[in-house]
Amino acid sequence: MEDTQNGLRQVLTRFGITDANVAGFGSGLINSTWKVGTTSGNFILQKINTNVFKQPEDLGYNVRLIADYLAAHHPEYYFIAPLKTVDGSNLCHFEDGWYRMAPFADGSHSFDVVQDADQAYEAARQFGRFTQKLSGLDASLLKVPIPDFHNLQLRFEQFNHAIVHGNKERIMEGEMVIRALQGEEAIVKEFNNIRANKDFRVRIMHHDTKISNVLFDAAGKGLCVIDLDTVMPGYFISDTGDMMRTYLSPVSEEEKDFSRIYIRKEILQALIHGYEEEMQHELSVAEKHSFLYSGRFMIYMQALRFMTDHLMDDVYYGARYEGHNFVRAQNQLTLLKRLQEVEY
Repeated sequence: MEDTQNGLRQVLTRFGITDANVAGFGSGLINSTWKVGTTSGNFILQKINTNVFKQPEDLGYNVRLIADYLAAHHPEYYFIAPLKTVDGSNLCHFEDGWYRMAPFADGSHSFDVVQDADQAYEAARQFGRFTQKLSGLDASLLKVPIPDFHNLQLRFEQFNHAIVHGNKERIMEGEMVIRALQGEEAIVKEFNNIRANKDFRVRIMHHDTKISNVLFDAAGKGLCVIDLDTVMPGYFISDTGDMMRTYLSPVSEEEKDFSRIYIRKEILQALIHGYEEEMQHELSVAEKHSFLYSGRFMIYMQALRFMTDHLMDDVYYGARYEGHNFVRAQNQLTLLKRLQEVEY
């Protein structure tokens, strides 16, 4: 522990901080995070997980590009810009990895689970506002930290590969779920239609719109979005779809009792309303008609990914118990069916 603290203090000196209290912070699963307290303010220090983000320099480049654009064109927008090191870099590199820092938003808080429609509305507004404010920045200038992250065609192909080359026993046991997933191939075809449709614009999207990536103030109003590691060019269906996947059900993808999975319609309405409020002049007519599809798109893709991992012996997500990813796949398939029953 002492070695860790000493190592972190060496990192802090690269950001010009020589006296600070450092403590672990948050519940994130990807990067290591600490809260840094100093006499001049509080900060967040992170060590980037290079097993997930192979080119950490790209993350620093993207955030700096966005920060500079917003400062020049929308200075009123609350954006937590990264700190620079003493030599003017966005990141610093040590033998054990890459580090970055940013100011801590004092007085803010976040949620792990959407509790009501107001939270869904505020979160959706923040993600919509983020993309809207960046509408004048050429999305092609951004690096792509995770290639094909939301490429449903690729995920479907990986699923079909797993059906042939995966664990034979698991393939046999999962036959009914496999058939159910194959029966939803129309969602893949619609995705390919969207990619060919000029009415669907490639924008700067967040790509990880769970509620914990929004900061709220003491009055419960949204402040800003955080965790920009997955920000890259994409379609609006990624952000609205991920919100639907993670907001609509009162239980998470870990729930084994599928009877508890249902669509909270008031949250669906609040989500769409909040997002449209910020993006109404940006979205085309075709895009506005695709809100429900965006949910089907993301839920189906996650079901495919969980089932693929199960068939390939849990090499990507891992498993905390036997059949963990099989349960997750069935959970998401159930959520997909519940959403398909909704009319909006």
